[in-house]
Amino acid sequence: MLYLIGLGLGNERDVTLRGLDAIKRCSKVYLEAYTSILGVDVRAMEALYEKPVRTCDRAFVEQGVDAVLDEALSEDVAFCVVGDAFAATTHSDLVLRAIERGVAVRPVYNASIMNAVAGTGLSLYNFGKAVSICFFTQTWRPDSFYDLIRDNRKSGAHTLCLLDIRVKEPTVRALCKGIEEYEPARFMTAATAAKQMLEVEESRGEGVYGEDTMCVAVARIGQDDEKIRACTLGEMRRVDMGAPLHSLVLVGDVMEIESAMLATHAVKPEDFYDGDAPCQMLDG
Repeated sequence: MLYLIGLGLGNERDVTLRGLDAIKRCSKVYLEAYTSILGVDVRAMEALYEKPVRTCDRAFVEQGVDAVLDEALSEDVAFCVVGDAFAATTHSDLVLRAIERGVAVRPVYNASIMNAVAGTGLSLYNFGKAVSICFFTQTWRPDSFYDLIRDNRKSGAHTLCLLDIRVKEPTVRALCKGIEEYEPARFMTAATAAKQMLEVEESRGEGVYGEDTMCVAVARIGQDDEKIRACTLGEMRRVDMGAPLHSLVLVGDVMEIESAMLATHAVKPEDFYDGDAPCQMLDG
């Protein structure tokens, strides 16, 4: 049996009782560690689970996971995911591959950013399609998110922006020479996302949003030091949300209760960087 287990968003203790029971039954425990990160070190998880946890990067999940599926044919194996069991399409692909090999799969669900974003006070019923925002380079500035945001804003919907995470990405030298060498981990900040979004609006010029558009950032959602701040997109370029992970919501039409909730998260003078936010351009 392959157990696909959501771990939640905060720390090792956010796993559900059902999930913890499954993990303790399993002979092997794997942790997918590239679509998101948990707020604790893997050693804290091992202490709770009372067994070793193997961390899996993108290459392992996409290319080397067949060995895990082979194990799951004859023993119980836990594949743990930060957030919900189906937080990324990668996990659906894993399920399809398991079914093809005749492996039984049992998911254990949990909280993810897709529902925890309601902590901003914005109603989940009023969200449109979520978008992903990637780090820009000098020559590559993907803007496909702009069209989805435009469609959301036409209907007055909020837009959840999922911000880029780069963990264990090979360096250019590694790709050229076939060696194992990785870039430092990078996590996009809400400030960088706001800056890039406004740059795209300036280049596209369709008036989908602007510096005065309301937005709300969330950082380390579900952790003890979670932070939520609401302000304009122009202001967000200078807001320091602290350590990762960050997400950003572009606010659409709001109900009275949503407006009141956003007011409780209003940005404070001490939230701003002294000067401009640090540059996060990949080749900047």
